[in-house]
Amino acid sequence: MNSLLLKVIVTPALIGTASLVGRRWGHSISGWIIALPLTTGPITFFLALTHGASFAAATAVGTVAGGLSQAAFALTYARLSTRWKWPLTLAAACLSFVISTAILNQFTFTILPIYAAVLLSFLAALQLLPKDSKAEPVVEESLPSRWDIPMRMIIATIFVVLLTGIASNLGAHLTGLIAPFPIFTATMAAFAHHQHGSTAAVNVLRGLLMGLFSFASFFFTLAVLIESAGITVAFTAAILVALSLQGVSLWLLQRSAN
Repeated sequence: MNSLLLKVIVTPALIGTASLVGRRWGHSISGWIIALPLTTGPITFFLALTHGASFAAATAVGTVAGGLSQAAFALTYARLSTRWKWPLTLAAACLSFVISTAILNQFTFTILPIYAAVLLSFLAALQLLPKDSKAEPVVEESLPSRWDIPMRMIIATIFVVLLTGIASNLGAHLTGLIAPFPIFTATMAAFAHHQHGSTAAVNVLRGLLMGLFSFASFFFTLAVLIESAGITVAFTAAILVALSLQGVSLWLLQRSAN
């Protein structure tokens, strides 16, 4: 299966699943699901096969560093969503990601310090999220229900194909920094914001930030192991680490909601 086909299959499946889960279990859980590296992980795998373990390791380090840009996106969207409508909020959040990525691209990183910095940024962003507003009015859905989830799937898939198509020619470091661009998050948060208001969008972002600890740990494990242990061992270990931490984050997320 080539990478384009993977994107076309995995992207709409993930967005559709996250949307349905959000309707059933709440926006925080949908955000938690889209934190999983279900697109960036396979893309890195194909990079390892086509460009070698060293290229994949450098991409993984860049992807870990890109967690700082993800935190900037989430915090910007969450803070501005309480005052602005979704188009301006989304534009500002995307701009914060771009600015952060441009700054990070000026530096090279070693894996352990940047991993620690990224985890701290997730903790800080969680603390700075707006508090839940119980009095916030619910915004009724403006799209027919039969078009709602398909539209999310189409938008996210277009973004994934375009972005990764451009990023593949930019080198390992910048590809890694761009790879975590929160395409799924942007889609889910914007729809939640438009349809249900700021609190729903913030809950998506809270779930995302909780899940990003496993995302960063997945790529940390790859960066550490892939050159020495090989592709199979590194990806197996990374998946086990990510799933273990994702289970812990789900427990913490559910506990905080009670």
